[in-house]
Amino acid sequence: MLKIGVLGAGHLGKIHLRLIKEISDYELVGFFDADDSQAISAEKELGVKRFADMNELIDNADVVDIVTPTLSHFDCAVSAIKKSKHVFIEKPLANTQDEARQLIQLAKEADIKATVGHTERFNPAFLALSGMELHPMFIEAHCLAQFNPRGKDFSVVLDLMIHDLDIILSIVKSNVKKISASGVAICSNTPDIVNARIEFDNGCVANVTCSRIAMKQMRKIRLFQKNEYIIMDLLEKTTEIFRMPDVSEEKPNAFTIDTGMNREKKAISYEKLGDTKINSIKMELEMLNQCIREGSEPRTSLMDGYNAMQVACQVLQVIEKNKTGEQ
Repeated sequence: MLKIGVLGAGHLGKIHLRLIKEISDYELVGFFDADDSQAISAEKELGVKRFADMNELIDNADVVDIVTPTLSHFDCAVSAIKKSKHVFIEKPLANTQDEARQLIQLAKEADIKATVGHTERFNPAFLALSGMELHPMFIEAHCLAQFNPRGKDFSVVLDLMIHDLDIILSIVKSNVKKISASGVAICSNTPDIVNARIEFDNGCVANVTCSRIAMKQMRKIRLFQKNEYIIMDLLEKTTEIFRMPDVSEEKPNAFTIDTGMNREKKAISYEKLGDTKINSIKMELEMLNQCIREGSEPRTSLMDGYNAMQVACQVLQVIEKNKTGEQ
């Protein structure tokens, strides 16, 4: 059984602590949080051992789960990796791209397993597409959230949009050719609503909109590819697939349409997938445990985290250039 310790006992840290207690392949040794009020609250509420020193917790663990504010991800991860501990690092991977690159190199040298908390990779809506041939030529993503002052010390791009960017990069598998973006700060000092158009070398275009000042929540990614229209609802954890096969392949639940111009008739079939019982955070923690025991690679590697962070930073750079009027 792997011993795991958690760094950070804020809102998300408490969620991790609760879920780890439910995973039989882990022994939760305790947590550390430099914020005394958060630490007292977590210790009282969850009945988990509190460590007074971060390094003492790391020494007592095989796996270190880093759920601290982004600014401290790098220092926490370096401390754990240098002691050859496996690490789970919440997104974004680090505060800067240079820090992210250093973590990748350190993890490689230490020969440890490391993963980034891009939770939506474990969303049933996304998992439902496993094994499918995906070659989208247009992607439309909307991430809308109500304003919450907690954790708004950085842009909505690194706060929320980065999840959609990670999923899009994992699907498209092509180099980014061009990024256009605009964003405005409404309730904080960094962009709260952003729209980005990402063009890839293979011709695919992704239009991504993200806001944390919406009246209602929405988390949808729509994929358009030859003869298929796919809707991932990351909030509902379901995926809807509309297909247009030739009439000869028509399914019982399909109906026929005439596309005109003497073309072959098409059928439209509909399928709904997803498993709402899956807890994505718990699944990614379990997956890391499995990777350590089996020697396999995590689904979201540090390089995946770096790639998503790189595109996110490019989006922010474009927004900043537009704001200053640079060409």
